[in-house]
Amino acid sequence: MESLTLLLANEEATHAAGAALLSATNGIGLIALQGDLGSGKTTLVRGLLRAAGYQGRVKSPTYTLVEPYSEIGHGIYHFDLYRLADPEELEYIGIRDYLEEKALILLEWPERGEGLLPTADLTLMLSYQAFGRKLQIIAGNPYGLEIIKKWPEQTIF
Repeated sequence: MESLTLLLANEEATHAAGAALLSATNGIGLIALQGDLGSGKTTLVRGLLRAAGYQGRVKSPTYTLVEPYSEIGHGIYHFDLYRLADPEELEYIGIRDYLEEKALILLEWPERGEGLLPTADLTLMLSYQAFGRKLQIIAGNPYGLEIIKKWPEQTIF
């Protein structure tokens, strides 16, 4: 299985998908999050962070570009590249250091960093449906395939 498609009925289901992602990755990996504005990317990240034990406010790092969540026991970094004018700007924020760390890196708008970013382990594509959202999970490499195979089957969305 190179991909997995889920239908997410509501915000609670999107949070559950984020928690399942954390469980399947064991907190390590490069995850690309794609979808239109408001499609649920940050909501999914919020669910993942709640599952990791983070209780603070979770917002999209649109202006800061990266929001670190290292205080929860392991490194989780949430990037939002929407405002990136040029992929070279990633060098100024030290992207290589983040990528070398054993951490979970969540990238919203990864296409803005094309050419400087490696292929993501997983690409999560969120899209609007008549009721809720569709989440398509696509493996980008063998580790991504492992993550999909470990996706919790008992999770109900």
